Amino acid sequence: MHMGPALRGTMTRLVPTSEGDVDLLAGWFADPDFVEHWGRVPVSREEVAAKYVGRRRPQVESFLVLAQGVPVGYAQYWYASAVEGGLDMVLVSWARGRGWGPDAAQALVRHVCGTLRWERVTVDPAATNVRAVRAWEKAGFHRVSSHGESLLLEYRPTGDADFPVPPQALG
Repeated sequence: MHMGPALRGTMTRLVPTSEGDVDLLAGWFADPDFVEHWGRVPVSREEVAAKYVGRRRPQVESFLVLAQGVPVGYAQYWYASAVEGGLDMVLVSWARGRGWGPDAAQALVRHVCGTLRWERVTVDPAATNVRAVRAWEKAGFHRVSSHGESLLLEYRPTGDADFPVPPQALG
């Protein structure tokens, strides 16, 4: 099965998930704190295996978020069309508030806008998830609308200087 490239931020690295990540991800997605803003219901091991370890490639690309070489979260991007799509990300509770979310989000945006040439990227955090909303905004997203408990934020590239590639991502 094709696996995409690892993506690098300044503080994070995103590596494509694989079948070998099922146990780690199943543990995370079974934790009510982890899924508090990801559907609010723990996810079964079978569903994790079906959705979050690369079986939906190329329509959905799934990643482990690493900080200092340690897995700290899950992220994915998905296509809405050839030139736009969405991002989703969740970090384990102890990893929140350290700047790793916005850093990983910028790495994802650099990839989807730079390499894949997307013209629009969206995220839809819960309005009550203030920390996530701030993290997406730090990553360059802007509020577009709200619907019920969700906000719609978007990112539209304006040029190559949007998110310069950090030096460690070049090598």
